[in-house]
Amino acid sequence: MNIGIIGTGSIVGKHAQAIAEIEGAELVALYNPNPESAAKAKAQFGISVFSDLNEFLSLPELAIVCVCTPSGMHLEPALAAAKAGKHLMIEKPIEINLDRTDQLIACCEENRVKLAVIFQNRFTEDYQKLKKAVSDGVFGRLLMGNAYVNWFRDSAYYSTSNWKGTLKADGGGALINQGIHTIDLLLDLMGEVKSVFGQVQTTLYPIEGEDLGAAIVNFKNGALGNITSATALYPGYSERIEIFGTEGSAILEAGKLTQWNVKGSFESVKPTENAGGSGASDPTAIGHQLHLEQWRLFINAIKENLNPVVDGKTARKSVELIRAIYFSSKEGKLIEFPFSDKT
Repeated sequence: MNIGIIGTGSIVGKHAQAIAEIEGAELVALYNPNPESAAKAKAQFGISVFSDLNEFLSLPELAIVCVCTPSGMHLEPALAAAKAGKHLMIEKPIEINLDRTDQLIACCEENRVKLAVIFQNRFTEDYQKLKKAVSDGVFGRLLMGNAYVNWFRDSAYYSTSNWKGTLKADGGGALINQGIHTIDLLLDLMGEVKSVFGQVQTTLYPIEGEDLGAAIVNFKNGALGNITSATALYPGYSERIEIFGTEGSAILEAGKLTQWNVKGSFESVKPTENAGGSGASDPTAIGHQLHLEQWRLFINAIKENLNPVVDGKTARKSVELIRAIYFSSKEGKLIEFPFSDKT
């Protein structure tokens, strides 16, 4: 199963490490339109690096294309890859707004190619345990689900990048770039959203997007939820999910269960060692093992003609919620779902 990657940024190294450990999979080519960046990538990875997208997509042995460009630049290369018959793995978020997201999903459906979106935090052992417990009703009727991503980035994180924190390429700030991983988990656990009221602010950095955001969520199952996401909260704390039900509760921090309390049960939590790390204060402080697991599952989905674990429509949900929070903050009102960018 030969794979090519569009983009040569820092996250590409995680994908390369993951692919290298999968038997029968191989990273065969990279694409970057900047000749200087392409030359650096060739020296780093030792494989073919193309500066012409059509030439890259014309490789007959290429089965999967992974898109690792800035978030607001996913759509155009992804459309070209889908039309060339390549299955797609896309880094989160799938895109920065619902219109571009829907175009991408429709194109993949029309060209009958698989589409998966990287949300590797779904694959920690402790999250899988939490997900099963919620699905099995261990905590009873859900009352509240909270997601906190109270992280910190220094000023250089934004000042040395030409796209981070911009509306066109990043889609916003802390919510759509950093918080979206944990928001995805919250939605996976709590289900569909009924409405949201949110507020975002830019407090520390001269960026277009937010470095501070908060929201109150009403879920269709009757539960409430709180979301906070930031890159301005020094020194940065591990991301956290809290689940409360009529029969018990649990807390997941940086992919590890730290609390597990069920009425009538004396089960204690034993957090697993390999939870993937947290990017609370350093975006590079994550491993590749969870990317590896998602890659394995995606390759198997292609071989067995299965639906990917995080497909386009699933990945769309977190974009819809974040876009609704932005709109709520702008308009100062509660936003009902389903939400549209044209609302």
